[in-house]
Amino acid sequence: MSMQEDYSVRSPKILTPEQRKAREAARRADAELAMREHEAARKAFYENRERLKALRLAREQAAQGAS
Repeated sequence: MSMQEDYSVRSPKILTPEQRKAREAARRADAELAMREHEAARKAFYENRERLKALRLAREQAAQGAS
């Protein structure tokens, strides 16, 4: 038995121009949503990073003042 599939048996799916446009619009919408989610996650990460950095610096400064 061969591990390769025989694709010659399946007929290619032919899309109408309308289906092609709809598929492209759906892909574009999915890509835009993914980019918005990515940007939101990146922004949340950096905001949290800056918050934690400020807390760490405040702790370090308080520790130096107590010494």
